[in-house]
Amino acid sequence: MGAAATLMLVTAILELILGIPFLGGSIVMFFFYVPLFVMLIMHVISLVLVSRENKSKAGNILGIVTSCLAWIPFVGMALHLATAITLFATFKQSSRS
Repeated sequence: MGAAATLMLVTAILELILGIPFLGGSIVMFFFYVPLFVMLIMHVISLVLVSRENKSKAGNILGIVTSCLAWIPFVGMALHLATAITLFATFKQSSRS
């Protein structure tokens, strides 16, 4: 498993945690929205890595959008969960090839 796949899996797990109702929102609020900025940076780095390996960019692009819009309470939760599902599916698909 390369760096791109590893980072994709890590971001998927973190997105899943941030998508858990009340827990994810509490984490984001407790740390003054810094986790959203950290996730944005991780998705940008991951996007660069998957671009170099010609793999699907959809999960990371959705993650960037999620990081920018996740401050909206229920929208953020839905976007985090959608991003986690997309990243897990992309990871599973790329690990087969």
